[in-house]
Amino acid sequence: MTVLLAGDIGGTKTILRLVETVPSTSGVTLKPLHEQRYPSASFPDLVPMVRQFFAEAEQASSIPAAPQKACFAIAGPVVDNTSQLTNLCWTLSAQRLSQELDIPQTSLINDFAAVGYGVVGLDSHDLLTLQAGKPNPQAPIGVIGAGTGLGQGFLIHQDGDYRVYGTEGGHSDFAPRSEMEFQLSRYLLEKHHIQRISVERVVSGQGIVSIYQFLRDRQVAAEAPEVGAIVQTWEREIGREKSVDPAAAIAQAALEKRDRLSEQTMQIFVDAYGAEAGNLALKLLPYGGLYIAGGIAPKILPLMQEGNFLNSLIDKGRMLPLLEMVPVHVVLNPQVGLLGAALYASKL
Repeated sequence: MTVLLAGDIGGTKTILRLVETVPSTSGVTLKPLHEQRYPSASFPDLVPMVRQFFAEAEQASSIPAAPQKACFAIAGPVVDNTSQLTNLCWTLSAQRLSQELDIPQTSLINDFAAVGYGVVGLDSHDLLTLQAGKPNPQAPIGVIGAGTGLGQGFLIHQDGDYRVYGTEGGHSDFAPRSEMEFQLSRYLLEKHHIQRISVERVVSGQGIVSIYQFLRDRQVAAEAPEVGAIVQTWEREIGREKSVDPAAAIAQAALEKRDRLSEQTMQIFVDAYGAEAGNLALKLLPYGGLYIAGGIAPKILPLMQEGNFLNSLIDKGRMLPLLEMVPVHVVLNPQVGLLGAALYASKL
């Protein structure tokens, strides 16, 4: 049995978890020992946070926290096991962390790569299936997730296990499919004085706000005062720390069907999300499963289940029969990245 340390490191919060590997008939089972969440900005570096975590874990169990391996999922690029966090003044190196924390083996991986490793460790209750398809466990797995941005990646079956590969697919071109989406694209080009629109500008939390602004400015529907006030506050705070979350307010108003403008916003968003998921599926043919991860999908499940998402995903002309065979799942477990970090650590 081996003790592992897994971490999900973000600009706002960090989650740390000690786990123990337990041999099982299926290989290795991860048994949680201790978990804690910390505000990232309250610490000057990851090392003092982990040391505090170890002290709290030892106090809770009276057993010294001495992991042999560690993996930290980082919200930012990871190059040669080092990372400068995107929204936090931390510069992390796996070698330094190993030395200062006395952990023999330590690795850093991108947070969306951790999601990729995590999906293969999910149970059925962690998933909501939108399309059963015809699963092939030897085929590739695709992962796409809209949240603050739009992550995309894939897994390839190799030697009885999976290799995870990250991509920058969220920065590929947005492909309008209707007159409304063409108008949205032109609106964003003019608004931001840019030459191209990435799909992430539409399929993400910021994309929800952009779609809302487009429909509002085109006076497609009346603006509900409570939602409008939140969006206007957010607009005034551009360039400063945000005090409101307009994407969440728009999504909630749409779910409750109390604001026509928000409902139309989320319809365009879900359609575009499904279309981009279908684009990824065409490139991979992920008969091992297409997993919809990220923070947005679980929060708008009724909208994801209404049919527009899946219809847009498979609506690819003559390729529709191929896409109907792809299993499509929404990831419900918000800690899939932490699970992936632990699974990655177990393989070090």
